[in-house]
Amino acid sequence: MLRELRIEHLGVIAEARLDLVGGLTVLTGETGAGKTMVVTGLALLFGGRGDPGRIRSGAARLSVEGRLELPTDHPAWEIARRAGAEPDEDGTLIVSRTVNSEGRSRAHLGGRSVPIAVLTELAESAWALHGQSDQLRLRRPKEQRAALDRFAGAEHGRLLADYRAAYARWRDLDDRLAVKSARTHELARTSEVLRHGLAEIAAAELKPGEEQELSALAVRLGDAEELGRAAQDAHDALSGDPMADGGRMQADALSALARATVALERASDATLRQLGGQVAALSYTAADIAAELAGYIQDIVADPGRLAEVQERISVLQAVVRRFAAPGTGSDGVLAWALEAERQLLDLDVSDDALAALRADRDAARRAVGELGEHVSSARRAAGRRLSAAVQNELGALAMPVARIEIEIGSDADAPGPDGIDEVTLLLAPHAGTEASPLHRAASGGELSRVMLAIEVVLAGTDPVPLMVFDEVDAGVGGQAAVQIGRRLAALAAHHQVLVVTHLPQVAAHGGAHLVVDKTSDGTITTSGIHEVSGNERIQELSRMLAGLPDSETGLAHAAELLAGAADPR
Repeated sequence: MLRELRIEHLGVIAEARLDLVGGLTVLTGETGAGKTMVVTGLALLFGGRGDPGRIRSGAARLSVEGRLELPTDHPAWEIARRAGAEPDEDGTLIVSRTVNSEGRSRAHLGGRSVPIAVLTELAESAWALHGQSDQLRLRRPKEQRAALDRFAGAEHGRLLADYRAAYARWRDLDDRLAVKSARTHELARTSEVLRHGLAEIAAAELKPGEEQELSALAVRLGDAEELGRAAQDAHDALSGDPMADGGRMQADALSALARATVALERASDATLRQLGGQVAALSYTAADIAAELAGYIQDIVADPGRLAEVQERISVLQAVVRRFAAPGTGSDGVLAWALEAERQLLDLDVSDDALAALRADRDAARRAVGELGEHVSSARRAAGRRLSAAVQNELGALAMPVARIEIEIGSDADAPGPDGIDEVTLLLAPHAGTEASPLHRAASGGELSRVMLAIEVVLAGTDPVPLMVFDEVDAGVGGQAAVQIGRRLAALAAHHQVLVVTHLPQVAAHGGAHLVVDKTSDGTITTSGIHEVSGNERIQELSRMLAGLPDSETGLAHAAELLAGAADPR
């Protein structure tokens, strides 16, 4: 919703701030006070044309700023994210627009300067304007179709989602077939390069981790003599060397540990016996190490031929790694390249059989699109009949009793689009005996606003747009029709934030909040301001609208009666 609106130097408004709430807000004031400037300001805020002629006399520029409070999943946040905008500290999104006297316009969203087109895009999801000369959404057939789809309900929504998925699959297959057919030779060459690489990798017979194992083995083979001496010295220290000192057994660690164990285990003291057990454990460990060293000594034989084989194998692996692996990934990177190459080969296959199979898949997908498109179209026609009947019923209470709404659905099964095979057009015959025409050509501004009000009431709760603005929706009506307009605006406000500019007290009485635009003049310059009224002040404003006098006893009584009737519409 729009939480706050600030306007400076727009028309007769020098400076105004509107603190807005949810529900229905009505805006009233004397003719020429500047009520429409509020709507103009909103239009500027959401990407409307910046006219320097709207700048207040004597000012260098006009500015409009709005604060939007939106759910975290609202589409406006994605638009803001793409534009680099940030939410304000309180989680709201600030939008601003300025126009200077030379006609240059600037826009900001979330603290970032953005093109005006970004505000226009934001408008599509943030607000809907229905006014005498600016029925924004009514002129977009795409929005008319989307409104019908929302009205059709959840089951239709699932059917439409199935169609869109089928359409996306068909387009993907068709694009892939077109690319393969047009680039047969190029793709064949790419496939040959991949196959050659796979053959080279297969010939190398890579194993995961092999390069590291061979590198360790090469080190052992290259240093075999030195490593053997180190192992022998350690073994002799543990087990003794029978050839040392003229053939006499050299004192060794194992014998010493054995003697220590016997001495400690024979002791009468428990502490010494416990230590004897620990020494015995050391003896077992030392014996195991001596045995492993003996095996190592037998294996670590200098073998120049084996070393040459290992080094040659390492060279082969390094060449393959340099050619195919990402830096630092080694032989595992080569195997990953091979897996990706095999996947690409399946996609790049341009053999006659592969193209025929792809063509068959494409044709089957196209048939599925056609079948689902017909189902979607049939569902739209049924929903269109229900929607037109519901809107026509609303129009009867809005001073358009003979108006006829038609929803024209033109289908072209040979030209499916991402949203189906249909073009949806809302048609209106406002008077008896007239042919139905597209809405914006068939009705006057006031009639068009009432038609749109009727449509929005019927669609209430299904439309994702949070803010709806109606300007002069009550033009040309009065009496009971005006009361019905007020009631329907209030009903719509149960689902959306609604702002209505009105000159009828019957409509104004239904507002949850009431703003008044008033003007003052020093004889030279007229200035308008905006303030909220409630209680007696609101009754006086309604009296002014009824009788032209804010203090007329009859007008005040009638105004109080209107407010009471709006609060209890029975």
